[in-house]
Amino acid sequence: MKYTVITGASSGIGYETAKLLAEKGKSLVLVARRKEELESLRDEIKSISPDCDVIIKSTDLSYSENVYGLYESLADLDIETWINNAGFGDADLIKDVDLGKIENMIRLNIEALTVLSSLYVRDYHDVEGAQLLNVSSVGGYRIVPNSVTYCATKFFVSAYTEGLAQELKQSGAKLRAKVLAPAATETSFADRARDTEGFDYSENVAKYHTAREMAEFLYELLEGDEVVGIVDPEDYAFSLRGPIKPYAG
Repeated sequence: MKYTVITGASSGIGYETAKLLAEKGKSLVLVARRKEELESLRDEIKSISPDCDVIIKSTDLSYSENVYGLYESLADLDIETWINNAGFGDADLIKDVDLGKIENMIRLNIEALTVLSSLYVRDYHDVEGAQLLNVSSVGGYRIVPNSVTYCATKFFVSAYTEGLAQELKQSGAKLRAKVLAPAATETSFADRARDTEGFDYSENVAKYHTAREMAEFLYELLEGDEVVGIVDPEDYAFSLRGPIKPYAG
């Protein structure tokens, strides 16, 4: 049996992606901090697709030992797709940031993603059909005011994943790496970035996508041949395209 791993699966894009992939008959490994939300999602998925196997892993990936522990716990599974979706933002000026929050954001957005990507590439480099998908942001391609540090983490994700995709292609690997770059999406992202509750996208954001819409875009990226799936921040159209960042090779 083949599995798709989704980190950050308890809400937002990860949550909707899990349901969408279940509808497509995929068996899943769902990873997040909140066990109760994962259990609820597992029950919902089993009602959607009773034949899907669903494994839940409750862990905080901002701790290095948990990152390695997660990967090691899945060593016996055949993982056809690994989706690094876990991450969060910060909406403070740099002079006002909570450094503890920033440290956790860097560990999750950059370190955990890099370690899990590296381990998966090591093991699935030559496996036909294997895919690694890292979730970045349009903030990984342009700097958003009040979110400089967050954007910097996503610049890393975009550059790292695009570079990996080029490296894999040049080396003749069978594994493919892809990067998704959402714009404003109706999730709990804004609340956590602002340390608030109840942010209403319909009242505060002129254009945005629902988490389900972004899950559908993510699936389109998985099914296609391009490296980048990106939302245009001007008209919010989604497109698939080749690498955006320059590559000297």
